Amino acid sequence: MPQLPYTFDADQRYPVDLHMHSTASDGALTPTELVTLCAERGLTHMSLTDHDTMDGIDEAARAAEQAGLCLVAGCELSTRWQGINIHVVALMPGGLQGAMVEGLIQQRDARIQRAEVIAERLEKVGLSNALEKARVQAGSDRPLGRPDFARALVAEGLVPDWSSAFKRYLGSGKKGDVKAHWPEISQVVAWVVASGGVAVIAHPLRYGLTRRKRGLLMDTFQAAGGQAVELVSGQQNSDSTRDLARQLAERELYASLGSDFHFPGSHAAPGSMSLVPRTAASPIWQHPRLQHLRDAQPGLLASA
Repeated sequence: MPQLPYTFDADQRYPVDLHMHSTASDGALTPTELVTLCAERGLTHMSLTDHDTMDGIDEAARAAEQAGLCLVAGCELSTRWQGINIHVVALMPGGLQGAMVEGLIQQRDARIQRAEVIAERLEKVGLSNALEKARVQAGSDRPLGRPDFARALVAEGLVPDWSSAFKRYLGSGKKGDVKAHWPEISQVVAWVVASGGVAVIAHPLRYGLTRRKRGLLMDTFQAAGGQAVELVSGQQNSDSTRDLARQLAERELYASLGSDFHFPGSHAAPGSMSLVPRTAASPIWQHPRLQHLRDAQPGLLASA
């Protein structure tokens, strides 16, 4: 397994993807299928970061060891900041422990309550028995998310495809866009850090923030103990990426990489993301809790 570089010293891509989803939340592939796809695409280091759960990690770890990949345990947590829904990726080299145990229980309860409200709203626009039909699409008893309702809308013929479901009913500001009572970002960061993890702001360019407001978000996050931001998340504008890199370097925040992959055929694929620019921001695997990722063996990454 090749060692990862100490710095981002050239515009290029790396065989690393630290933000992906499986059927443990709203992804289309099982953890094993996801790991297999990552191996096929030439990745050497990956993280499974399902929404508010780490239920898929054990299966992914077994598959990663067989496939010759290094897996970082993780999850993606929903939070609030100034009334905005902000996602935080928790990279957990020590696995699920400490404050994160109770934190994920709290997140699960919030997701269940949110799904019930989404179902009520969608029934008013024609999706009868919405909760049951979304459950069929999920295929398990995990908490339901908007993609499950989107697939139910498609299955019932109310919209032609998944993207239309979000444009008409589930996207930001639409009928099914329910703002759950997520915890404040500072509380979530505290859970992660106290549990031996590294907190990462997910896809910072997707929240519609001005540069100034994005900087304020980073400052709040950093003051709470957060130390990393996704510099590249899937495909993004190169100028925006370079500007984001400057914001990270100014604050000495570590730079993470992730595709936010959910399902085949979408705009994202494991390891598929824009070039990482040359930057003074340090790669996330230079973080003291993740430094051993550089030369880790296949399988689940243990605590440093």
